[in-house]
Amino acid sequence: MINYYSEILNSSNLEKCYEIAPPRVKQFLQAEINFVLNSIKHNDLVLDLGCGYGRIAFRLLEKAKKVVGIDISKDNVQLAKKTALSNNKLEFYVMDAKKLDFPDSYFTTTICVQNGISAFKVDPLELLKESVRVTKKGGTILYSSYSEKFWNHRLKWFEIQSENKLIGEIDYELTKNGTIVCKDGFTATTYSRQEFLELASKNNVQSEIFEIDNSSIFCKMKVK
Repeated sequence: MINYYSEILNSSNLEKCYEIAPPRVKQFLQAEINFVLNSIKHNDLVLDLGCGYGRIAFRLLEKAKKVVGIDISKDNVQLAKKTALSNNKLEFYVMDAKKLDFPDSYFTTTICVQNGISAFKVDPLELLKESVRVTKKGGTILYSSYSEKFWNHRLKWFEIQSENKLIGEIDYELTKNGTIVCKDGFTATTYSRQEFLELASKNNVQSEIFEIDNSSIFCKMKVK
């Protein structure tokens, strides 16, 4: 099966998804960045899982000491590096989020936002276990997904993406309850606050749930 985020919905196509987003979606995207910025400190070394073309990583430099972004798409990483030029506060690598090539307790903050936990199509338990491994004791892990309250805005955004041939035609018979399904096999799910809490309980973290802007559910975890 095609992996949309590594083979189709990447690089300039991914960039276009954000360019064509309606105002309410752009508000949601900004609210997510603001929450992350408010959760990091000036000396933090931040890991951005599923960094795409660096959309969030570049913004995090407003606070963080250094940001490292990883993505499974080579095209995404190439675009991010091209945009970063020789900025020594940014690093981008092609890497699998569930098998990170970093030492234990390396980062002060690890983020996996804008529904990456569902978009990656990997075992969430493996994903979080690896995030915990590379994050320092007392460090912060931030995962986010969509709020149920944002469903209509999210669906509209995906409809616009479909109209622009960035994703397939939406199958409205199967699209419901937080899941968007396209006729070409592309599926976008979500992660609920209860699922986040259950996932966190299986790892050595202290967790807290936040709902931001009536659009995002954040699970903020502190590594014990």
